[in-house]
Amino acid sequence: MKRTQIQLDEPTYERLRRRAFEQGRSMSAVARDILAEALGLQQPTRRLTLADFPWIGMGASDDSDLAPVSERHDEALERIWAEELGL
Repeated sequence: MKRTQIQLDEPTYERLRRRAFEQGRSMSAVARDILAEALGLQQPTRRLTLADFPWIGMGASDDSDLAPVSERHDEALERIWAEELGL
């Protein structure tokens, strides 16, 4: 995947933002789908949503001995999963 930057007028930006919010998806994902459809490229069979990523947000903690969690996120997730599974 390539990274690019585009400029949108205010009404286009707001419609894209609203559609992304309504679908529970990122603006980038919605923009990619719109462009792929407009360019006649193959669409994925199923769109991913936040429900496909249930672990998002699991790492919320008080940081405790894992500070900074931004650098030790794997350890934080491992600890949370172990607690969830009763290990």
